[in-house]
Amino acid sequence: MSTLPADLQGRLDAVTHSSDGAALLLDAVMSVGRGLDLPQVLRRIVEAAVVVVDAEYGALGVVGEGTRLTQFLPVGVTVEQREAIGPLPAGHGLLGELIRHPEPLRLAELAEHPASYGFPPNHPPMHSFLGVPIRVRDEVFGNLYLTEKRGGRAFDAEDETVLSTLAVAAGVAIENARLYAETCDRQRWQEANSEIVAGLLSGVHEAHVLQMIVDRASRILSADLGVLALPTEGRNLRVALASGVDAEIHQGLVLPREGSFVGAALDAGEPITSLDVGHDPRITEGPPRWAGLGPAVAVPMTTGERTRGVLLLARVRERPAFTTSETLPLLTFAGQAALAMELTERRKSAEQIALLEDRDRIARDLHDLAIQRLFATGMTLQSVVRFVDHPQASERLLRAVDDLDETIKIIRSTIFGLRARGPGRADQGLRGRTVATVEQAARTLGFQPSLRMGGLIDTDVPAEIAEQVIAVLGEALSNVARHAQATSVDISLVVGEGALNLVVSDNGVGMPENGGSRSGLANLARRAEKLDGVMRVGASGKGGTQLNWRVPLRLS
Repeated sequence: MSTLPADLQGRLDAVTHSSDGAALLLDAVMSVGRGLDLPQVLRRIVEAAVVVVDAEYGALGVVGEGTRLTQFLPVGVTVEQREAIGPLPAGHGLLGELIRHPEPLRLAELAEHPASYGFPPNHPPMHSFLGVPIRVRDEVFGNLYLTEKRGGRAFDAEDETVLSTLAVAAGVAIENARLYAETCDRQRWQEANSEIVAGLLSGVHEAHVLQMIVDRASRILSADLGVLALPTEGRNLRVALASGVDAEIHQGLVLPREGSFVGAALDAGEPITSLDVGHDPRITEGPPRWAGLGPAVAVPMTTGERTRGVLLLARVRERPAFTTSETLPLLTFAGQAALAMELTERRKSAEQIALLEDRDRIARDLHDLAIQRLFATGMTLQSVVRFVDHPQASERLLRAVDDLDETIKIIRSTIFGLRARGPGRADQGLRGRTVATVEQAARTLGFQPSLRMGGLIDTDVPAEIAEQVIAVLGEALSNVARHAQATSVDISLVVGEGALNLVVSDNGVGMPENGGSRSGLANLARRAEKLDGVMRVGASGKGGTQLNWRVPLRLS
């Protein structure tokens, strides 16, 4: 008892000397003070209230913005009665009176009060009423509502005193639960930030990290829907990731900044909240997508003056609204996630610059050393030819000179590919696009295919054929991933003798005896036929399947 706040201790002492139910009240005070989980504490408060004043029905309403109740916890009403009554009260009528005037209110007949709206259909009859506010320090957290004093009596002054005392104890318990929750949340936010930063800096794919951002925020704030929108060209945002309730409706949406909830957060530059996102006046664009959802918060992910995206969280209707104590750490979390993304982008840029510089060095060495030596060797062989009398020996020397010329062309093609720096697909050579396609397929296959390339791939292959090659290679590797059950794939892309030859060979289960679905292979064959080429599919040397796709390089 000595650890209780002075105000509460004084109230308990006064009630102890004047009330026969002092022991019951003391038990109730100690009961609500034992918990640290806020939802459990709120439930204990209203359950204790109906006991100490001997009421049949009780409820605790949590006050949100204005005069609206964001949470309503009833006691004494069965599940069947709740379903028959319909939506829980939002704070109108007599309940709103106590919100507007946070003072104890005691009525013998609640229907006679001017603010009474009456009851909805299927609501149990209620007559006597007692309500008191719950304050957490100087803030009105909510109200305790009790109806129907047992025995048909009216609530008296002693009931009001007892309930007001319990409300003070409730305020203390709520504050303790809030502080405990904030401490736990702070630790969870720190752990989530550390996990995301570690993931980004260790080279984890950015898409996986974005999923981590949404998942961690949704879990910590107990959200039912998480959405991450990224700015695009113009004044639009694209939903890059959605997880939770009806996520498929949100995924991939392109929304304007004007008329969307995420756009409003982007323009505000700070967190924005909504008690009912489905009817929020700021949302005027996009398909219907908020059915069943209520409270929502959107937070910009900002670093310095740049906003990298917007994180939106929503809860289903009738769940509590997002509070300031929740949105402030969410804003910090979003900012740190954005900073980690920016650091990763800079690290990738630095790695790309280093790679390009290394390619330039290799290209210079090939040009200044390898090509010059090959050229000198070719000149030497040509000068030796006139001293050779044997016709076959002379022919072999000339053939060696031609091979050196062809090798020089291949090296120059490689140099051209190394120095191709354009970020767009049109500026990237077939070599680079082939490597990128294979690396992308490796994520699906679960292993890295082997790749061999030969010939003047970047200089002799027309753009139209290059497009077809990438499409065929991607489809072939996709078929291996879906059907072959392979553990290795060998790819060969060779240009020579006026043709391009692509071979994809795996060690999988091979073609099914009944042929299986061949629509994909038929599509690849048609691509070859349109270019006057051919495609053959058969068994590979590893027991799997080998696809050979060959087209001439001269388009008719």
